[in-house]
Amino acid sequence: MTARTLVTLSLLACTSSLLGADGMEGYSYPLFDGSTLAGWRVVGCEAKVEDGAILLAEGDGVVVADHRYGDFVLEVDWKALGAEMWDSGIFFRCEMPPPEGRPWPRDYQVNLRKDMEGNVPGLAGAASSGLVKPGDWNHFRLTVLGATASLEINGQPAWKADGVERPSGYIALQSEVAGGGRFLFRNLRITELGYRPLFNGADLTGWTGATAPAESCWKVEDGLLVCTGAKGTWLRHNDPVSDFNLRLEYRLKPGGNSGVYVRVPEEGSHHGNGSGVEVQILDDNHPRYAQLQPYQYSGSVYKIVPANPRVSRPAGEWNTLEINCQGPDYRVTHNGAVVVEAKGADIADLLSRCQEGFLGLQNHNEEVWFRHLRIGPPQP
Repeated sequence: MTARTLVTLSLLACTSSLLGADGMEGYSYPLFDGSTLAGWRVVGCEAKVEDGAILLAEGDGVVVADHRYGDFVLEVDWKALGAEMWDSGIFFRCEMPPPEGRPWPRDYQVNLRKDMEGNVPGLAGAASSGLVKPGDWNHFRLTVLGATASLEINGQPAWKADGVERPSGYIALQSEVAGGGRFLFRNLRITELGYRPLFNGADLTGWTGATAPAESCWKVEDGLLVCTGAKGTWLRHNDPVSDFNLRLEYRLKPGGNSGVYVRVPEEGSHHGNGSGVEVQILDDNHPRYAQLQPYQYSGSVYKIVPANPRVSRPAGEWNTLEINCQGPDYRVTHNGAVVVEAKGADIADLLSRCQEGFLGLQNHNEEVWFRHLRIGPPQP
């Protein structure tokens, strides 16, 4: 049985409470932590966190989640603060950046304009009325599966429509304060359909210390997977992989250093012919790293392809990282920006690396925190 088959079977056989549309398995997690804008980018407007909610405060623009999403279930509470007129929207499967000269993407938008709440312009059948509570909190549950989207408003079915053409895209909150007033959003939660967790948030099940007991330098604390900084082993996930899309979040202390091993042999080789690769994790902005080679900065395929642009967040903040592997091709997305787009046909060193192997987390004798590790099928 090949590693690719093992991953496929694992995705299908995963049994957990993380269920989405029609019972399809997925990975569910908060899209907003209630206290920071970690995992989001603010483009062209002013947004902040106020009383556990995202406040769209000023300007025309969007607040965009870092990842692209294909099939998903999104739950969100929203409230318009205007008394007479309000207008905003929730974009899904949209493209970023917006077209030149526009502050917002073109589609697809779940409208939050007064008397049009929940409707999707241009999507036939995506309309309803009478389900929202003006001046109060409202709950949306948006399910997108293939070309079909459906919406529940405050627990009531609103519509179901076909015709969603774009297979994946971003989720974004529209800010249109001058024309539509301020808005609040809270309790944002997403289920990524087709993904499964690599870490259960409780213990090291599924992971093995490659050269010593994992507990010598790895632990679980407050639901996070933590490298303690003690000298010791790298952490190997038990299931081999081939083609996949890996997503995770990490946090470093000042000067922190780590990495993600990708498709490495069991002993962890990630340099030279017949090895896997390492995707670098680093506190890029620390003075001690001012003179590194370009391929040593965060998001780089180490010693092969440098990350460009460099978008690391300051030490102590959470960063998102996505590694997409299909054959010898690699795409790395760091904090919402594609920083590596590398084709094996163009880079001989990638052709010489393993296309099946293990995932791992590096111990660089420094504290590192990880959360929301999940894996799904490779993305186009």
